[in-house]
Amino acid sequence: MAFSAQDVKNLREMTGVGMMDCKKALEASDGDIDKAVEWLREKGLAAAQKKAGRIAAEGIAYAEVFDGVGVVVEVNAETDFVAKNDLFVDFTKNVALVVAKENPANLEALMACKYPGTELTVEQMQQEKVLVIGENIRVRRFVRYANGFSVPYVHMGGRIGVIVNMDVPAGFETKEEVIELGKDIAMQIAAMNPTYRDKSDVDQSVLDKEKEILMIQAKEDPKNANKPEAIIEKMVMGRVGKFYEENCLLQQAYVKGDKISVEQHIAEVSKAVGCKLAINGFTRFEKGEGIEKKQDDFAAEIASLVK
Repeated sequence: MAFSAQDVKNLREMTGVGMMDCKKALEASDGDIDKAVEWLREKGLAAAQKKAGRIAAEGIAYAEVFDGVGVVVEVNAETDFVAKNDLFVDFTKNVALVVAKENPANLEALMACKYPGTELTVEQMQQEKVLVIGENIRVRRFVRYANGFSVPYVHMGGRIGVIVNMDVPAGFETKEEVIELGKDIAMQIAAMNPTYRDKSDVDQSVLDKEKEILMIQAKEDPKNANKPEAIIEKMVMGRVGKFYEENCLLQQAYVKGDKISVEQHIAEVSKAVGCKLAINGFTRFEKGEGIEKKQDDFAAEIASLVK
């Protein structure tokens, strides 16, 4: 079956694949566009497998609220350049939408969900994006908040994504002060990276280990050589308080305040609004955290080429 330049153009618009690849697909499919799309998908699967071993440590951490459901996702790519690509950004946003609407139990379930507006799964669409964009792309993780009042925050175009989930009495969700509080707390989380919501959430084993380390440090400090054990213990407890201030959101110094804690700021806003506000939880994703990036040895690479 013959095909025209318009057929090539139509196939390109349907798939986002380059002109030459579209022409090859039509040639291999005797001009049948549906078969050509399948041919490109099959090629895309092969391309995805070939690129799957390449490290994807860039990308986007994205947070959004869909019909009251808070979602934060991380989708990785190989380069920061691709992370700014509209196709990649749209893919990330649609993955977040799928998480909100379908409530997948885990990453495997998410990848098996239908991708919005298509008959493809999220995994198949991910493979299509690998073909079109030309880099390894990977949906890495997500968190979903179905209850409470969620506020999203995306920092620096997707370097950090945060969802803060609040307990807000009915009717107060639209108050400007409440929305502003959520945004300010989300920015606090992005900037200060707390590990825990409150000091009461710190596991006793973590606290015991911290006390043990601080006690050893205090005893080995020459300045404390002649101090009684009781004084050293008191010093250590003071340092435990510092641990809370550094690692627990509610005990942290409020970054936009004047020498008050986040907990105190929430109490002030609660009083001003006329209701009790509280933080249920939060999630902070920073793109690429925990992924070991490839360190290219360019000198060795060049040396290998000139042998």
